[in-house]
Amino acid sequence: MAFDVVMPQMGESIAEATILKWHRKVGETIGKDETLYEISTDKVDAEIPAPLGGTLLEILVIENQTVAVGSVVARIGDASEKSGPAPASPTANPIPAAVASPSMPIHSEDNSLEARLATKSSPLVRTMAEAHGIDLLTVQGSGLQGRVTKDDMEAHLAQRHALAPTRPSVPVEHDPSAPTLGLVPALAAPVAPHVPAFAAGERVKVEPMSRMRKIISDNMIASKRTSAHVYTVFEIDMTAVARLRDRHKQAFLDAYGTKLSFLPFVMAAVAKALRAFPVINASVEGDAIAYKQDINLGVAVSLDWGLIVPVIKNADQLNLGGLARSLNDLANRARAKQLKPDEISGGTFTITNPGVYGDVFGLPIINQPQVAIQGVGAIVKRPVVVTAPDGTDSIAIRQMMFSSLSFDHRIIDGATADQFMAMIKKELETSTFGLE
Repeated sequence: MAFDVVMPQMGESIAEATILKWHRKVGETIGKDETLYEISTDKVDAEIPAPLGGTLLEILVIENQTVAVGSVVARIGDASEKSGPAPASPTANPIPAAVASPSMPIHSEDNSLEARLATKSSPLVRTMAEAHGIDLLTVQGSGLQGRVTKDDMEAHLAQRHALAPTRPSVPVEHDPSAPTLGLVPALAAPVAPHVPAFAAGERVKVEPMSRMRKIISDNMIASKRTSAHVYTVFEIDMTAVARLRDRHKQAFLDAYGTKLSFLPFVMAAVAKALRAFPVINASVEGDAIAYKQDINLGVAVSLDWGLIVPVIKNADQLNLGGLARSLNDLANRARAKQLKPDEISGGTFTITNPGVYGDVFGLPIINQPQVAIQGVGAIVKRPVVVTAPDGTDSIAIRQMMFSSLSFDHRIIDGATADQFMAMIKKELETSTFGLE
């Protein structure tokens, strides 16, 4: 008998997910644990494996459609079995009459454009059209047989918004006779007029943001509004670390089965400093400070489609090998869309490494609800003044790195931030990290 494939629960706080892509068409076979479809939630993108092998009999949720956890999205079974009419492809899946929009009833035999739009467009698209008063016949569909997709609707709405005429702002004057409810009246700031992103007739290509890009955008704006961002930058001599890495990289690979990069050294130094300065491993809770007892390091990983921050739990309890192995494993699975929600949540401090692209240093935005984030710049050979034990100075070629700290001045003072970074600097310049 046919087996219902349901939208999985990807975390306790996740109630819905969007199907991004189907990896099989109706009628194709699939093996157990082979990737069946990709989903996106507000926490993670993931590839979902088939719960059993067989033939994909039905696809009930089309690409870019969002459904609740537990919803039946497809059916798998024997090719000789049919549990209902199967669509020709994921993007041409007819919508059951039970979920059709009442303003666009399904026509049983009509082959007109209107009928095809009504039967081929998803409930989400029809709801969007109804909410914005848009006739689907006026939207150019990019889907099969002219079906209007969610992306088509978002692009249409973005273009309509950009081309809409703007109203000039009108300053609001305060009426001294108006009641203030015991509050001191404030002058109302004039509303800035909307400036369109492009002018009418300008040659542009409008593409809606991906779900991940929207989440990143919202989070970054919210963080800048929440935290009083202050920045400090330290110059760190990484020559000793570079020599340690060169001497031990082969033995390290043999012992731990993973390559040793510079970042685990930074992570080890950061974990030690966080234990010494607990306010940097904290969060703001109203008028209170929540000191996190675990040190969970988030490390930003750049993806082709956005940015994600996997978290290494209890990082202060891992040696250099454990940090390197955890880092490489999480980064590889992030790029393969195989992370679980609990592997990108619960971070208490974040490290971002723009130096891998040649960035000298950056000033990153704090990852809420954390109160600090460290930026790691490129390690570059530079001539520097070196003081010998006897006090004499000389110029030497050293491997230097700038590292920044963005911190929340609501609870972290500049002196504390600098002491924290000074400890990281000392650790990186003098420690052997258990290798020698």
